[in-house]
Amino acid sequence: MGLPGSGKTYLTERLVPLLNAAWYNADKVREMTNDWDFSNEGRDRQSKRMRVLADFEKSHDRFVICDFVCPTRETRENFDADIVVWMDTIKEGRFEDTNKLFQNPTRVDFHIKQWNEENHKEIARKILQKKNRV
Repeated sequence: MGLPGSGKTYLTERLVPLLNAAWYNADKVREMTNDWDFSNEGRDRQSKRMRVLADFEKSHDRFVICDFVCPTRETRENFDADIVVWMDTIKEGRFEDTNKLFQNPTRVDFHIKQWNEENHKEIARKILQKKNRV
């Protein structure tokens, strides 16, 4: 999760092959459903939609990565991620409405403050280690 332009998709492109994960990008899902409503209700609906997709993949024992802004406490509660990666690499995104309502998360598993060419490898390694312990 993170503001638009923070590197969510860039990170996901690198994580997906390391985890052999399914990938749901919020913009692609919005395009697929033709739902470009960014009101509070639209964002709420999108977070629930992303959860349904993630739960489907998890029910088939797959890793799944959903890259989307998920800007508020409510949308995060709706989505209920198992692992949260916060791309905290920018202070403002390109959409003022999203900047205004974005709430910094209180629970994250990986807090990325600066992009580098090792972040995705370290995240994948830790996720795979955690899975192997279960």
